Amino acid sequence: MFTLSETSILAAILLVALGILGWGFYRARPFGKLGILAWLQSVVLMTPWLLFFGLFAAGIYINIAGILFLVVTSAGLYVYLGKQLRAAGQDAILKQRATERLAANSLLEANSPKPTVAELKPEIPPIPEEDLNAIKGIFGIDTFFATETIAYQDGVIFKGNLRGEPEEVHNRLTASLQQRLGEQYRLFLVENTDGKPVVIVLPSRNDPRPMLLSQKAFAGVLLIATIATNLEAAGLLLNFDLFANPERFQEALPIGTGIFAILVAHEIGHWLLAKRHQIRLSWPFFLPAVQIGSFGAITRFESLLPNRKVLFDIALAGPAAGGIVSLLMLVTGLLLSHPGSLFQLPNQFFQGSILVGSLARVVLGSALQSSLVSVHPLVIIGWLGLIITALNLMPAGQLDGGRIVQAIYGRKTAGRATIATLILLALVSLGNMIAMYWAIVIFFLQRDQERPSLNEITEPDDARAALGLLALFLMITTLLPLTPGLAGRLGIG
Repeated sequence: MFTLSETSILAAILLVALGILGWGFYRARPFGKLGILAWLQSVVLMTPWLLFFGLFAAGIYINIAGILFLVVTSAGLYVYLGKQLRAAGQDAILKQRATERLAANSLLEANSPKPTVAELKPEIPPIPEEDLNAIKGIFGIDTFFATETIAYQDGVIFKGNLRGEPEEVHNRLTASLQQRLGEQYRLFLVENTDGKPVVIVLPSRNDPRPMLLSQKAFAGVLLIATIATNLEAAGLLLNFDLFANPERFQEALPIGTGIFAILVAHEIGHWLLAKRHQIRLSWPFFLPAVQIGSFGAITRFESLLPNRKVLFDIALAGPAAGGIVSLLMLVTGLLLSHPGSLFQLPNQFFQGSILVGSLARVVLGSALQSSLVSVHPLVIIGWLGLIITALNLMPAGQLDGGRIVQAIYGRKTAGRATIATLILLALVSLGNMIAMYWAIVIFFLQRDQERPSLNEITEPDDARAALGLLALFLMITTLLPLTPGLAGRLGIG
């Protein structure tokens, strides 16, 4: 039987999961059929994992075939609901365009009052008058009705009223601006401090700049150092210090290469999605670490992002690629493990992660009750990869997790999540050096949010929000350990 505290923890986790699903349904209801279909996609995506961990916590184990069945069924339902959502979306788009056209005609007939000269010129914007007049000419009654012009940095802010769907309005205004002034200026559609949409126009000279040669050289030095720490971490796993015994280089090479392969997969994920969206990325600044080989890499955007959906796609792609490779290595290693495997780990080792411990219990079964458990090297490599991926998914600053939260929930929520993460890391660092290291890295290098995208108002769709929640959920299950009591009742240790 579970103790009262463990029952309370399980109940709290269940209530949080149901609360998230209920909150999603509450948000989806106002959007009618489209909202409900998008919410059902989120439910289908989350259900297999919630069911797996819920049954596992209750002492019911699902084998690999059962897990695959849940995942395949979930994917099939997700695709089916996606087709229904696209079909319903076509009808909604047609109705929306007809409504907007009628509304625009009504506004034109109403002869909306024009702003006065005093309202338009509270101060002189730092933009040539000819350019300013050309910029003002892009606005219209059916896009953005500008009522006030305010100088801002090297550009100008236009306050007013948004007259259509944000993404379509932004695309039309941007195209009109480029037609009049080419690539001299960038147009941002963002929320003001009062929550109302405003347009900001800034000179393109403020765009992100490519890396300097010195920065590329520093990135190269960090890459070499990371390769060295990968090999050193592999040597420590094999019970020798590679730096003190360089002649044993070949022994450390397979495991070191495996760890580095996960890092490369992570960066390739970012690069592929960035290339798809035509976004330039800086070279990765790898973070070497002797304990686990590396803590991942810092990558900067060298292009302005068109919207929050692109920010989400690029941010998630790296952890998704690295996480999938790590998970495949872990599961393959568990399946290949046998009494004569290379590593013998204490059974308490599997209590360090809910995700890894549960998967090991499903595959290895009663073997986890032995004092020493023999495992294939891929188990270690996969586990390290999952830790590296999970650390980068923490919802803070410019980490992948912080970018995901910023993309889904906006800058205000992302800022609060960063503060909460730093406080939590500060508490955990009292007994964990890795947590202290990450708190320092985030505070000094990664605490700032990404600069606003060109269209900061349009939110990612609910399918992306569900994927983001799933990624954060798997991050928590990777880093959160099992309690000794619960692990013992589940046959781990």
